Amino acid sequence: MGTNGWYDTDTGNTLSILVRSKDFNVVLDAGGGLHKLDRYADLSKPTVIMLSHHHLDHLIGLHQLARFRFKDKVTVVGIMGTHAALHDLLRDPYSVPLGLIPYNIEVLEVREGVHERPFTFHSRLLFHSSPCLGYRLELDGRTIAFCTDTGPCKNTLELARNVDLLITESAFRTGERSDLWPHLTPEDALEIKKESRAKRLVLTHFDAYKYPTLRDREEIEERYPGQLMVSKDDMIVKL
Repeated sequence: MGTNGWYDTDTGNTLSILVRSKDFNVVLDAGGGLHKLDRYADLSKPTVIMLSHHHLDHLIGLHQLARFRFKDKVTVVGIMGTHAALHDLLRDPYSVPLGLIPYNIEVLEVREGVHERPFTFHSRLLFHSSPCLGYRLELDGRTIAFCTDTGPCKNTLELARNVDLLITESAFRTGERSDLWPHLTPEDALEIKKESRAKRLVLTHFDAYKYPTLRDREEIEERYPGQLMVSKDDMIVKL
């Protein structure tokens, strides 16, 4: 739904990915792309929104929650402190307050580990400028790893081990590095895929300043044909 990092541009909205499973709508991060959710999701199913961390480009779309008409439970999964962060964001005068949204929202704060509710998933801390969780999901007999925002770290390898699909970021261009604000390059992501033996790799969260056009993304696929896919808003990947 949204594939940009940092801010919305003509190339796309900020990060939000929908995983459609038999029993759930699973939303990975809630950036600006979240406004498209009712185009693609069956809102009669339970919806699980999994937040990696609290930077605005990963949760700013939550201010749109009041317009959706979910018919089943909504669960927001996130790192410790997520409940307080949502109350800070979703309150007067900035947005419709969380308590006035016209359906039930459960906030589930998690630490590192294996969790069985609302479905089986693993969570591990990533390497970023603020606390950030990566996830490994087990849905409909498939495994998906979602690792953003992060620099290279051991936990990305553990989450991605032998998964059917690795979704990770490429905020940096080739050769860039920052210990103060860690992110991945395309080559970092490919190395994670190789070491973890992930079957498929999709890159997302392209820094809107560093990748100002879709052509900038397409050049990555041309450089590494058959080894990865670069995401674009509204792209569908089947497992």
